[in-house]
Amino acid sequence: MEKKKNNFLIHGGILAMAGIIVRIIGMLYRIPVVNIIGSEGNGIYGIAFNVYNIMLVLSSYGLPMAVSKLVSQRFAEGKYKNAKRVFKYSLTIGIVTGGIAAALVFFGADFIENVIYSGNTPGLAIPLRILAPTIFLVAVLGVIRGFFQGQGTMIPTAVSQIIEQIVNAIVSIGAGYILMQAFKESANQSAYGAAGSTLGTALGALSALIFMVFLYFVYKPQFKKLLRKDTKVDRVPASNMYKIIITTMIPIILGQTFYQISSVFDDILFSNLSSTVIDSVTIDLGTYSSCFILLIGIPQGVASAMSASMLPAMVTSFTEKDIDGVKTKLTKTIKTNLFIAIPSFIGLTVLGQGIIKILFSAYNSAEGATMLKIGAVSVVFFTLSTVTSSALQAIDKMKMPVYHSATSLVIHIVLVYFMLRFTSLGIYGLVIGSTLFPLVVFILNLKTLYQEINYRFSIKKIVLKPLISAVIMGICIAVVYNGLLILTESNIVSMFFALVVAAITYFGPYYLLTKHSNL
Repeated sequence: MEKKKNNFLIHGGILAMAGIIVRIIGMLYRIPVVNIIGSEGNGIYGIAFNVYNIMLVLSSYGLPMAVSKLVSQRFAEGKYKNAKRVFKYSLTIGIVTGGIAAALVFFGADFIENVIYSGNTPGLAIPLRILAPTIFLVAVLGVIRGFFQGQGTMIPTAVSQIIEQIVNAIVSIGAGYILMQAFKESANQSAYGAAGSTLGTALGALSALIFMVFLYFVYKPQFKKLLRKDTKVDRVPASNMYKIIITTMIPIILGQTFYQISSVFDDILFSNLSSTVIDSVTIDLGTYSSCFILLIGIPQGVASAMSASMLPAMVTSFTEKDIDGVKTKLTKTIKTNLFIAIPSFIGLTVLGQGIIKILFSAYNSAEGATMLKIGAVSVVFFTLSTVTSSALQAIDKMKMPVYHSATSLVIHIVLVYFMLRFTSLGIYGLVIGSTLFPLVVFILNLKTLYQEINYRFSIKKIVLKPLISAVIMGICIAVVYNGLLILTESNIVSMFFALVVAAITYFGPYYLLTKHSNL
């Protein structure tokens, strides 16, 4: 029984590992991409992706989690026919919303470049048009992933993500190089290079969709057996089904929209309030996108994966009115996430400059390292906000993460505007803003969880053990890395031994604290 209860952690671990692999591939292929398309091209690439992400969120982000939540509820109650209808109608919604969003981006690309971004990112419309069809593909893909996740299995999603990223990496590098060479005489060469790299995103999503459709047809006979077990007549009208799906989906979308839109506001505010020249604005945003956002995205992916796995498990417990089970699963998920997030934060803070030197030679490693020193702790805050938001969704408090994200967005915009307008922080103002955003959301989420299910966040039981171990690790790797750097003058050698020491000095103290303390 205990094994079954903890199954969500196993599947969450599988999805988290896939997420880490995906982000490592993403980080590795960005190295040649940055060198091929240059700092300016990567800046355009980053801005185009922020626009793409916000449209993706608005059109379909909520679908996988909404489908997962609704399917898991119905499987827990044995309502397999109704679960099939959730899947069917969700596909219709995904096709419509994804199609509309794709059309808006494709036909509105020039407006986005010239009006929203005030012409400060020349050529932005080119990669946006390449990204537009991807929105439609991802909308449909998300519904199929959510269908499998709702049944408690994260393996199809995990495998499809890896396939998607491998194709993405190969095409991004190849197409980026080909278009940079083909348009080397063009004033928009960097934008075409960025467009080549975004083509990888489109073809990666298409590959993942083909795989998931194939998997669904393989699974279909087994699903039909479950349908035959459900002898109840499903009398829920189609209009009610659409309403249920949309009302479940919208709060999830809005909650994430506020997080994603903060990045778009950051780009717009920085582009319009920065005192530097246009090229410097684009390069600074490129550094921010690669040296900060990309690196912290690797451990952040674990939180997203574990939350996706936790949601159907918590929904099942809540449906069965097992509130203690809900709280236990939430605590286990947070502890699992922080086991990775806290040492990641310390590691990025201490070794950030060395990592950037290895990965992104085209960028100012000192500037990127400063960003990580200021903002690497956002990995921890993002983890806590993501998991607690999913917990609120699981206990049918769908609107609360929306209110909390909206509150945080207002604070974020005011704070970033003030820092860009009245201080000399420059790009570091965006780092500070992106760090505080998830912290505010987490605090508000935690307050609501306490009010609704009397959930208490124990710093001693949840945070202290990984924090103490990570601090010990941080001191040791700082000594080893800096000492070897002086002796060998080799960043790669120093980084290698520092990472070996990091593993020993984190897992060792963690094991000892687990065995010989009450933390």
